[in-house]
Order: sequence, then structure tokens, then C-alpha cells
Amino acid sequence: MDEKRKFSRILFTIDAQLSCDNKVWSTHLLDLCLNGAMVEEPADFAPEGVLALSFCLPQSEVELCMEADVVHRRNGLLGLRCALIDIESISHLRRLLELNLGDASLLHRELEQFIAEHEQSR
Repeated sequence: MDEKRKFSRILFTIDAQLSCDNKVWSTHLLDLCLNGAMVEEPADFAPEGVLALSFCLPQSEVELCMEADVVHRRNGLLGLRCALIDIESISHLRRLLELNLGDASLLHRELEQFIAEHEQSR
């Protein structure tokens, strides 16, 4: 099977929240990359509008937030693609990935790819 993934993922398990309009679902984040995340699908999950993913970094009060699109639903898991992320969240995400990947040059190339793809979609 060909690998279609353009962004390196890290295993990162932590409690998270998905929200849409006035609904909030508790979930569990499983892995993470610059362009999205994999989470467990919450019970009664039925978003109707823009979806937000948020979670706090361990042993800190730093909260990362991104707007996301569901790109697939399989086996109780949701694949999320980042649609919009604020500068503070992307800065913390970048640092988290850098520490876990151990390759700053790879992350720099992926960040350039992320910016290029998101500029095209505007």
C-alpha cells in the first residue's frame, strides 16, 4: 500500500474535546501531526458545522485548538484534517512535534508544506 501521508505523525495519547456549535464531546487523542490528528470517535457524535479539536499539553495549562474536518471514520476512529489553527497553537504544536520527531529539518520542510497547502485553500 502506498503511503499518502505528507506529514510525520507522533503517538500522543491524551484526553481531548471535540466541539461543534453548542455541543461538546469528550474523546481521546491518539496521534498528531501538523495537518491533523486521529481521535477516538465519541458516542453520539454527529457534528453539524465547523468542528473544533482542543486539548491541553500534559503538566501545563497550554491549550491547543484547531478547526478540523473529518476526513475519515473507521473502526471507531476519526481522522481529522486541520482546517484552521491559531499562531499560538501551531507554535506549541510545532515544538511538540520537534521534540518528538528529533529532526528539525524534517519538521521545517513539513511546516513549509503545511503553509503552502493552507495558503492555496484560502
